[in-house]
Amino acid sequence: MDEIVKQALAKWPNVPHCYGWLLLDARGHWRMRDERAQHLNLPGDKLQHVALCSFIDRNYAADARGCWYFQNGPQRVYVQLQATPYIVRTDPLLDWVLHTGAALGTLDEVLLSDAGALILRSGSVLAQLDDRDMAAVLSQMQAAGSAVTDEILMAWLDGGTSTTLTLQGHAVQRVIASELPARFGYVSVPAPDPS
Repeated sequence: MDEIVKQALAKWPNVPHCYGWLLLDARGHWRMRDERAQHLNLPGDKLQHVALCSFIDRNYAADARGCWYFQNGPQRVYVQLQATPYIVRTDPLLDWVLHTGAALGTLDEVLLSDAGALILRSGSVLAQLDDRDMAAVLSQMQAAGSAVTDEILMAWLDGGTSTTLTLQGHAVQRVIASELPARFGYVSVPAPDPS
């Protein structure tokens, strides 16, 4: 967390939290959601300002409820998640890099959702793969020591084969996308705590 943010928190500890105005999309972009976007359930406008996006990345965290937020000075701006708390991309130097610019780290789990999204877990970090990298990553996936074909992948997704898929030595697990938040302890659409 930036030092200026820590100072603002100490100076103004009771600023009300903000909900609904910021979204992390499935490609790792921050989106500002004005009242119209919120009302129509639209993702909002993609933030383009590099310094602002970097500031958000550095001050991005989760609370005890599993709600992710950006600490904007003394105010928590809660983030609606279009996918998982992090989005990951492939990187020739770091292997896997998060939307925040940090390296993902060593893989612990590889999951493929019923919606066809690849989810990677490293320690407590859960990240969905940016769909623009999906073709490259699928070409690395194996089934019985050979590259996965489209037919095998589709049969596996439909549950019509017991073939084990692997990625970088990890068995790929099936997961229902709607069950990810409960399984991994995060909240996709934060709301004020009723207590």
